[in-house]
Amino acid sequence: MPLPAGTKLGPHEILAAAGSGGMGEVYKARDTRLDRIVVIKVLPTHLADRSELRERFDREAKTIASLNHPHICVLYDIGQQDGIDYLVMEYLEGETLAQRLMKGPLPLDQVLRYAIEISDALDKAHRKGITHRDLKPGNVMLTKSGTKLLDFGLAKLKQEVAPAIPDSQLPTMKSAVTGEGTILGTLQYMAPEQVEAKEVDARTDIFAFGAVVYEMATGRKAFEGKTSASVMAKIMEAEPPSMASLQPMTPPALDRVVKKCLAKEPEKRWQAASDVCDELKWIAEVGSQAGLPAAVSLGRIRRFWPHTLSWGLAGVVLGAMISGAVVWNLKRFGTPPQSTARLAMVLPPNEKLEARGNAAVLSPDGSKILYVASNGSRSQFYLRSMDSSDAKPIAGTEEARSPFFSPDGKWIGLVANGKLKKVAVTGGTPLTLSDAPNFFGASWGPNDTIVFAPRFESGLRQVSASGGVVHPLTTPDQRRGEVGHQWPEFLPGGNAVLLTVALETAPTWDDSLIEVQLLNTGERRVLIQGGTNPHYLATGHLVYIHAGTVMAAPFDLNRLEVTGPAVPVIEGVAERSIGFGQFSVSRLGSLAYIPGTTEANQLVWIDRNGSSQTLPAPPRIYVQPRLSPDGRRIAVRIAQLNCDTMVYDIARESLTRLTLDGDNHSAIWTPDGKRITYASRKKDAYHLFWKPADGSGPEERLTKNEDNLGPTSTMAWSPDGKVLAFIEAGPQSGRGIWLLRADGDRMPQPLLQDAFNQGSPFFSPDGHWLGYVSDQSGRNEVYIQPFAGPGAKWQISTEGGTEPVWTRNGREIIYRAGNKMMAVEVTSQPAFTASKPKLIFETVSNYIDISAGADYDVSADGQRFVMVKEDEQAAPTQINVVLNWFEELKQKVPTGKK
Repeated sequence: MPLPAGTKLGPHEILAAAGSGGMGEVYKARDTRLDRIVVIKVLPTHLADRSELRERFDREAKTIASLNHPHICVLYDIGQQDGIDYLVMEYLEGETLAQRLMKGPLPLDQVLRYAIEISDALDKAHRKGITHRDLKPGNVMLTKSGTKLLDFGLAKLKQEVAPAIPDSQLPTMKSAVTGEGTILGTLQYMAPEQVEAKEVDARTDIFAFGAVVYEMATGRKAFEGKTSASVMAKIMEAEPPSMASLQPMTPPALDRVVKKCLAKEPEKRWQAASDVCDELKWIAEVGSQAGLPAAVSLGRIRRFWPHTLSWGLAGVVLGAMISGAVVWNLKRFGTPPQSTARLAMVLPPNEKLEARGNAAVLSPDGSKILYVASNGSRSQFYLRSMDSSDAKPIAGTEEARSPFFSPDGKWIGLVANGKLKKVAVTGGTPLTLSDAPNFFGASWGPNDTIVFAPRFESGLRQVSASGGVVHPLTTPDQRRGEVGHQWPEFLPGGNAVLLTVALETAPTWDDSLIEVQLLNTGERRVLIQGGTNPHYLATGHLVYIHAGTVMAAPFDLNRLEVTGPAVPVIEGVAERSIGFGQFSVSRLGSLAYIPGTTEANQLVWIDRNGSSQTLPAPPRIYVQPRLSPDGRRIAVRIAQLNCDTMVYDIARESLTRLTLDGDNHSAIWTPDGKRITYASRKKDAYHLFWKPADGSGPEERLTKNEDNLGPTSTMAWSPDGKVLAFIEAGPQSGRGIWLLRADGDRMPQPLLQDAFNQGSPFFSPDGHWLGYVSDQSGRNEVYIQPFAGPGAKWQISTEGGTEPVWTRNGREIIYRAGNKMMAVEVTSQPAFTASKPKLIFETVSNYIDISAGADYDVSADGQRFVMVKEDEQAAPTQINVVLNWFEELKQKVPTGKK
């Protein structure tokens, strides 16, 4: 039976169950002597009855305790009480490597760092005569200080014969293998001698280590199959594809190290983990040879710098050499060179790519690359010439996103503060062109017209690049189940536009349609079923993103038809949850892309000093977390094309799905904490619903009329639970505030509708005041006015404000100003007063749209914030560039063009 919270094992008090393994059940506990959190592993009763396992449990625990290494989980104690054998181990904060790999491959610098740490830890254990036997991503913890190996030595000591299935893997296999056709959980990391039940030794761990490094670098398992038998066959007979074939920036030397780790015969592998570790250190330090991409000839460049040059510097020099030659050829001959070359642009250690939109884009002629980066508190555009190693910030682009170039490369389009703007490539004051409250892409056409998607659930709009009247271009066809049109791109000549069509029935962006809109006739045709973010290339190809892979299909520009099947051409490309693939192609054939996968983030607590503590919820694409009134649970949406609402129990550390049909907006608790309210699309119309927070009953529709409310992104209950304030986006007007009385006829009534956009309604704790965000001043600001009564309106923010929250004690209003979390002290009795806004801390904001609501919530005491924070270890820091990529593309996907 599981041990309940409060159980005492010696001086250790069980706090909660933390998981299970083949050799034990794991609990989070507190050491009452030293007042520290620990992990306790208990030997299950069915194993404790076997005397040989109890002896082994004790013997190996003592052996592990002798392993003093910074990257091996520390064993503190071993004990027995009431017939329970247990181990007391170090408590680690972070995520497992398996969880991290759910987001895709790791950057090269992290692969090398983690691999060096793991191999060094293996060497320490092997010298003590311990073979891990169960090395896999799930047994590697990633912490702030680096990696930590878990469950070391519990499987087998040196010279013991391993069974075909290790004891440490029994529970994993029980849960993962339920029948024919399922994939075995940890089989992929077994060496051939394990599969054949032969004797194992340190070289068995080296095989598993190679499989782990392969997966870190490529995002794929080295050995995959539909059944356990097929995986075993691959392990025994097949060689995995080279890492460079999956990730072109992989150094050849790293490919060689891993290939030798994965040799079928133990005698042909590396014979000691120390040898592997030394090789990895050499790769990391001597980049002039080991760190070059496979496509670059070492012999041609070796003479240009000494062997001691670092990999990062070598990349800069190499990039300058290659790109300089490209630019020189372009200027002299007007055509790109005929050889393909690859290089990596790595950001400085204190910066990361800010991927809320497209984070990197090539200029039309390919001579420059523009990227969006942040230093932890502020983001900005940077421009780098391909023949230079220096990137220069562009003035006027602070906190902007989603850049795109004008056809001549002299202007940059962008989105900032809910507005579509443009700025000169040399920098300056951006010029506002139109509203874009929830931007989903734009394209600058040859006739100096910009076509853009102002919000997710709308058609495309067009506006002159000089500003002026905005004209509709497309309208979603609700009869076909179309939700909205996104990611437009002009075709050459400016007479047609590619676009993505999001469908109500599509669970993800990969199920969307790619279509072409003819501007002269209004006709729209389907080109691709299952993809997003399309681009046309001068080679006669249509390229788009699908499941993190750039696909290419032959395309006839005259007939506007796809003429052949789509083929994957670049894999492992970062893909945003908003349906955008992080890649860019210049007119003359250069390709830039950000390696990775669909982004994920984490739920964190952040105190008023800005210090954060990650909640142990699995990484997902979380948005708009909301604390329950008792502070014990968090309602949060998982963002994808169709969003579902989840409930996270803080004490139990469990994430439970509340809604199943997706396409939900907002998710807030009723004041009594019994229900969660949300908006959802049903039969082409939005309505408001609520559902028991524990999932014990069906959802109930709150709105009784049959009118479509429009997308409702934010809402708030009055403290007495009688009135729901929400945002409605009218088809001809901006976003206004409406009210629904739960104790009345439930007919929505408008409260505040004018020529401006309102968003993020919120009530004071006493219910006498209603706050909201409005752009009436020309930028978003937070306002307060009396609720259901006359009185003056107060502007709370002074230099822009979004995402407001009133603290539960009624003394503060919290809001964002860009990346700054601000606080305003307020009093409401006998009269309303507000202090000057004060900075609390800075953090990168995920949302710009004023209708999106707060992407955080405040604890009852006002001292902590539950927020959504990007996984810093997974934050993109590298841009891969392929020069003259068209030559490679034409060979992979022939079009028949001469």
